[in-house]
Amino acid sequence: MSPCLRAGRLPDVDPAEAVALLARGNAVLLDVREPEEWAAGHAPQARHLPLGELHAQVVAPGYTIIAVCRSGNRSSKAADQLSAAGIPVHNLAGGMKAWAGAGHEVINDSGRAGTIA
Repeated sequence: MSPCLRAGRLPDVDPAEAVALLARGNAVLLDVREPEEWAAGHAPQARHLPLGELHAQVVAPGYTIIAVCRSGNRSSKAADQLSAAGIPVHNLAGGMKAWAGAGHEVINDSGRAGTIA
């Protein structure tokens, strides 16, 4: 079994795989970072829900979730939590740092170029 696979959870994805899943229209990029991190920089198509507020009832049914945080640690916890509730979920390996490092757009709350600290 791949080290990226965990019981009941889909494999981790890299930014290119995440973009491909999002382009199909049946996946949601769910950013689980804190509000100040989100405000500084996030993917334009992401939805925000801090890890501390995450529960399966607030996740859109019928969609595959791609959980993301700064580096992939918190989103891995979110993926485990959602998977345990029966929701199909990937973790974005490397988080927003990998997303930005791959050249994908990051915006702030004003819609301008954002930063990932």
